[in-house]
Amino acid sequence: MRELFNKILIANRGEIALRIIRACREMGIKTVAVYSEADREALHTLLADEAICIGPAASSESYLNMERILTATVAMKADAIHPGFGFLSENTRFAELCEKCNITFIGPSAEIIHKMGNKSEARKTMMEAGVPVVPGSKEPVYTVEEGLKMAKEIGFPVMIKASSGGGGKGMRISRSEEDFEANFQNAQMESVKGFSDDTMYIEKYIEQPRHIEFQIMADKFWKRGTFRRERLLHPAPPSESAGGIPVGSYLPGVKRAHGRGCSARGEGRGL
Repeated sequence: MRELFNKILIANRGEIALRIIRACREMGIKTVAVYSEADREALHTLLADEAICIGPAASSESYLNMERILTATVAMKADAIHPGFGFLSENTRFAELCEKCNITFIGPSAEIIHKMGNKSEARKTMMEAGVPVVPGSKEPVYTVEEGLKMAKEIGFPVMIKASSGGGGKGMRISRSEEDFEANFQNAQMESVKGFSDDTMYIEKYIEQPRHIEFQIMADKFWKRGTFRRERLLHPAPPSESAGGIPVGSYLPGVKRAHGRGCSARGEGRGL
């Protein structure tokens, strides 16, 4: 892997693209913005060193179109792709395609994304590592019937979530059997439109929770046993424990779940 890139293609839009452009400019790295036809005059296309159109306004035909983004990367002679967040940032297949095309994907490896980017798989990985998780489905859910059966077992209210979701998209609260079908269908439709994935999972909805976040940062040298990590704890409201479980007790399990080979930032959230 190169220590420093000459040119990066940003596979995103809006504020996140602007932040990446600013960071690259400070580092002396050239940037390529991609845009849909609707974003032709968007600020990120004007501030990047170069810009290329990747399709119509619909995200499925532009920002979520892997082949067009990879083609644009090759055409613009970029060394790497920065996915930002959302869109293809947690897409295992996209990370794999980048590896096959010898294009650096600025983010976790395809293996880590599969384990942690997909929320259903992440739950399973955490449980296997002995990390406490909110009660919920152990396997992916695809239909209303499967979801309702699981919701009844967990007990209402429940949270319906998209496995590939992020940023609050593909999430709905269901408080009874009567509203479950509509909420499930709406969440699943939002997931398909936003992430091209209809995989869902169900969790117990925790009302008025105490929310704890922790982050793990690792560079590419973790595999060699010489790595740098940063762990940040943000209890809200401040406390030394969550639900009677000491905050520090989460971290060993999270480290085991992440495993070696994670060369990016990872975030865990506890309720």
